[in-house]
Amino acid sequence: MRPTAIRRTAVAATVMSLALLTAACGSDADTADKDNGKAGASASAKPADTAGAKALGAAELEKVSLAQGDVKGHKITKAGPADAVTGDAVTADKAACDVFADALMGAKSGKPAASTQRKVVSEPKKGGDKESDDPAEAFKAAFDITTTLTTLASYDGKGAEEALAGLRTAATECASGFTLTAAGSKQKITKIAEVPVKGAEEAVAWTVTVEAEGEKSAMKLIQLRQGTTLASLTSLNLGASGAGGDFDLPTAVIDAQAGKLA
Repeated sequence: MRPTAIRRTAVAATVMSLALLTAACGSDADTADKDNGKAGASASAKPADTAGAKALGAAELEKVSLAQGDVKGHKITKAGPADAVTGDAVTADKAACDVFADALMGAKSGKPAASTQRKVVSEPKKGGDKESDDPAEAFKAAFDITTTLTTLASYDGKGAEEALAGLRTAATECASGFTLTAAGSKQKITKIAEVPVKGAEEAVAWTVTVEAEGEKSAMKLIQLRQGTTLASLTSLNLGASGAGGDFDLPTAVIDAQAGKLA
């Protein structure tokens, strides 16, 4: 396959996912700072029974959010507020899938007391820019970069547990696929498959198969709950998407986030 054909395939497979992921790279952390001037429970206080537990305040949530240097070989930045996506801006053609669509696009679930967002991008692997006799493999190697949008949200009481339970239900009911619309763009989800993951008090992850212009690509959605805080991670790998293949979970990012929440 010629390089130009590969580029067209890559664009067809990833452009909508990239557009949605980029649009989701906003944060309402500034608003949360204003609305949560009083700090909540400390980051180390994780009661076993969350029925009457208090959500982390904005300042505490910032402390447990990922920062540059937390994940080796990755660049971490705060997501800007200009492109924030809210639940109202994300819809699904099946009502049962709304909550899953929200999480996949980085929109917060329910009404958290505070939230933050980070964009985590893996650094290109050494040697990935070397030429290959196989153009498809060369493209995949050069763009073997995983971008992860990490959203933290804190809830009072059992809000985090309930949000995660609702997401699990939605993933099961929508496993065969649905169509979502976000930031004015439609995205066809053809399959949701759970994959093993560890971390925090509760952890669950899915591989989400996306189809755009007849080309399929994969995204990852990971959920970590620690006490009253829920971490939602959406990942996309450019090289894998362009080649129509799958990619590994961003375990280094997952481990780092779980560690800061512990």
